[in-house]
Amino acid sequence: MSDSNEMLKAVIFDFNGVIINDEEIHQELINEILLGENLRPDPSEYQELCLGRSDRACLLDILSRRGRMVSDDYLDNLIEAKTLAYRKRINTLEELPIYPELKDFLTHLQQHNLRIGLVTGTILSEVKFILEKADILNYFEVIVGGDEIPRSKPEPDGYLLAVERFNELDPTLQLTPESCLVIEDTPAGIEAAKRAKMEVVGIANTYPYHFMQRLSNWAIDYFSDLDIERVEKSLTS
Repeated sequence: MSDSNEMLKAVIFDFNGVIINDEEIHQELINEILLGENLRPDPSEYQELCLGRSDRACLLDILSRRGRMVSDDYLDNLIEAKTLAYRKRINTLEELPIYPELKDFLTHLQQHNLRIGLVTGTILSEVKFILEKADILNYFEVIVGGDEIPRSKPEPDGYLLAVERFNELDPTLQLTPESCLVIEDTPAGIEAAKRAKMEVVGIANTYPYHFMQRLSNWAIDYFSDLDIERVEKSLTS
């Protein structure tokens, strides 16, 4: 619980595992890249090095762990190939795997006059592609993509940049990290938000509820479990 007596002003979402249930697709595509590099995929390695982190950080760490040193250009090409493969895969789906209740929850936040943002390790064009396809892009005032920040989660850079952008859009908002609530699904994401001095809700989409409960300020199974009024009271108490 916060002792800053701040008023809740903004809710910031992670993307993969919070907005869209596409982690399986990402893992398959990373595995394809590794096989193309003559490396055998390892599920525990993916969980350790990739969940909640950018593709660049994930691939760089896996490749270097396997003794492969690659240039930035080489890495850019791998990420570009993955982005194209991801779009192709998404376009074959009959329905986007957006988490249930999301749209209602976004509307609920707007009704509470809360600003809505998104911070992710996924590249910006990929995020906007999905949000447009799901017809929810207009809910998000600020989006920080993984290709806009030098350091991936668990570093706090993305969340701090989101605060800057909110304040640039509306200087009267005077947003501080302490007046933001973050919704995350991975240890790396939760750590990033906490290091940015933000309160965190752990949603049990990728890890079990009891695990989220241990790491975050609040834990939920579904968006409808989150009592925004209770969060607001706790921040100002």
